[in-house]
Amino acid sequence: MYTVSSVSTPRIESISVKDVMSKHPITVEETETVNVAARKMKKYNIGSIIIVNSANNPIGIVTERDLVINILAENKDPKSIRVSSIMSKPLISVTKDASLVDAARLMSKKRIRRLAVMDKGSLVGIVTARDILKVAPEIIDILVETIKISFSDSNYPSHIKVSLAGYCDECGEWSDSLMEFNGKFLCPSCRELHGI
Repeated sequence: MYTVSSVSTPRIESISVKDVMSKHPITVEETETVNVAARKMKKYNIGSIIIVNSANNPIGIVTERDLVINILAENKDPKSIRVSSIMSKPLISVTKDASLVDAARLMSKKRIRRLAVMDKGSLVGIVTARDILKVAPEIIDILVETIKISFSDSNYPSHIKVSLAGYCDECGEWSDSLMEFNGKFLCPSCRELHGI
């Protein structure tokens, strides 16, 4: 006689931020230029970078959106602008022991997709809406407004809109930086194929 043991999945309330966060977040000092930050983001294939002060304390974050709105759309030279002038601050954070539900609610309340993760005053990770949805898709109701947020057309050329995240209309892959072009939301790879 065979006994089938049921494998129980952890309840959503018992999953902590530390279980899904990305450890060792990439940082750049506030005195560095936007160009340096962008190069680091490209090197590590990340959509944001944490900004730290001279004491290595996290003080803000620069996202792809910040680069588009504050540098590209304004035709500014990324080699001459410091990250401190375009970073989003204050840095919104959560403790590593916070529940995923609480993290998702904080993201929704603040209308952001990323949270710094702190432990006793030290930066220990970063958690994104995507990280949470990978392990807890039932939280989608909490995050749906955050995921679907799109920004005002006034910051971009008339034929382009920006959405924070979602599935690419062309390749179907998830992307944290979709841009609308001629009625379709495209990921960076598909935009590159179209020369956008």
